[in-house]
Amino acid sequence: MAIRTVSFRVGEKVSWGVTTDGVGIVDLGARYGGSVLERLTRGQGIASLADLADQQSPDVAVTDVVLLPPVVCGPKIICIGVNYANRNAEYKDKTPDPEWPSLFMRGQESFTGSGQNLWRPPESPQLDYEGEIVMVIGKAGHRIPQEKAMEHVAGYTLMNEGTIRDWVRHAKFNVTQGKNFPCSGAIGPWLVDAADVGSHAELSLETRVNGELRQQDTTANLMFPFDYLISYLSIFYTLQPGDMISTGTPNGAGARFDPPKYLAPGDVVEVTCPSIGTLSNTVADDPTAEADMTLQLRSNRQD
Repeated sequence: MAIRTVSFRVGEKVSWGVTTDGVGIVDLGARYGGSVLERLTRGQGIASLADLADQQSPDVAVTDVVLLPPVVCGPKIICIGVNYANRNAEYKDKTPDPEWPSLFMRGQESFTGSGQNLWRPPESPQLDYEGEIVMVIGKAGHRIPQEKAMEHVAGYTLMNEGTIRDWVRHAKFNVTQGKNFPCSGAIGPWLVDAADVGSHAELSLETRVNGELRQQDTTANLMFPFDYLISYLSIFYTLQPGDMISTGTPNGAGARFDPPKYLAPGDVVEVTCPSIGTLSNTVADDPTAEADMTLQLRSNRQD
């Protein structure tokens, strides 16, 4: 029985629990307090929640809650870029495959949960999708040998690493601006124990937009596999429980079409890995933004 750990909100209350069928949630936060992050920090694995799920009936339906990213307020969200071998060729810049991983950081507020709207900001119509598999760290480590790396993984979830394409080109040396607009990406729908997912070396990943298959690949084609990434990152980070490492996206992102296929309000994006689940979101314009703020900034710069 696969245990899926979820974080969710009902009204103003944030809680956490487990679901075995993806339909009903056993609210463990209401019974025991704490959070998914606190559980991981205490060194308690996901598999041990199976007994708690067996002893309780579901308290609430998945459709009656607002799903949040499975780990709320984790220490770090680390994103790996250009990791699938055929993705590097997709750039058509004739550069060799990279010697080392590319990476950047994202803030928690740039993500929403499964079933919630992705926000397209008024500053750009170039909201793009990137389906990815995410490792969630369960055991802290620094300078971790590659052969021991997977011992530090609690489980896996999915990410739509939504990107504002023209904003990743605002600066010469980083992509931070285009990767951190509020609710431009999503993580979820839940956290699945690593043992239930199976071999990390051959996971399939697909992204669909309005039912159309846009991305499809397998982790067998990663230039930097999961265990390598953990070992590499742990050299300059101390990886902590609750850290999320997004492992790269296959080719087929909207920017790579001619003309580009960017997301528009009403579009539905689904990211699927069969042993993890499906992360699904609908695109909407940012409800908190009234106008493009860069217009005034450009004017000020030219004064």
